[in-house]
Amino acid sequence: MSAALVGYSSSEEEQEEQEQQEEGGNRGGGAQGPPEASSGRPRLPAPAGLPGDPDPEEAVSDDSSRHGGRVRGFPHERGNWATHVYLPYVAQEEFLELLQLLVSRARTYVPSLAAVEEFHLSLSQCVVLRYHWIEPFVRSLRERLAAFHRFFCVADQVKVYTNQNKTRTFIGLEVSAGRFQLLELVSEVDGVLEEFDLPTFYKDPSFHISLAWCVGDLSGRLEGQCLRELQDIVDGFEESAFLLRIHWEQIRCKSGNKYFSFPLR
Repeated sequence: MSAALVGYSSSEEEQEEQEQQEEGGNRGGGAQGPPEASSGRPRLPAPAGLPGDPDPEEAVSDDSSRHGGRVRGFPHERGNWATHVYLPYVAQEEFLELLQLLVSRARTYVPSLAAVEEFHLSLSQCVVLRYHWIEPFVRSLRERLAAFHRFFCVADQVKVYTNQNKTRTFIGLEVSAGRFQLLELVSEVDGVLEEFDLPTFYKDPSFHISLAWCVGDLSGRLEGQCLRELQDIVDGFEESAFLLRIHWEQIRCKSGNKYFSFPLR
């Protein structure tokens, strides 16, 4: 059975990222907006000097034809910034060779499958921040994550995922070692999300790196025989054990078109 994923986002880039995050765990629940003034929390002043495009009111099209038929997990609204915390993975040449083998085999079952171009492991759902919440949110993340050291994990188990509303299917490499450290990181990220009354990560997340995706729920075609063949490719790939032992060196937060990095010690 395919695992349920998480909810995605705002500009064309954010739409892609949102849907790739929708693979994170077993709990439902889409992203939701930050609390309004009625919650008793005072409004924060808008910060200045954030990196990236300073215009928080940039119009964004929700035309799904511009995104390969993908459907936004929640509607874009002016001043709302889709936000995601994750571990970035820079693919080596050997990893891309493995990816090509996996996608080529999987396309014999689902021809519309497309390879992912940027790789990451999610530590949060995609949530919505108001523009003036970005700076305090990032500051709180930096404080909570400052004590964490670099670590390894192994991502070598092929798994099929669908997003929450079953509009996309993914193939990913699930973590088989290093889960404890990832749960510790998620606990701190969840603490920040709770400060802003935002949804936390899944209770029993399936930590993984997405490799490929397609529109629609085609998990039935990818599971079973296809999944076994993909796992055989991973297990038989030369130096697979070394290649899929990943050394994490930084955490990243993407909010709209702004990126913030938090180096691990």
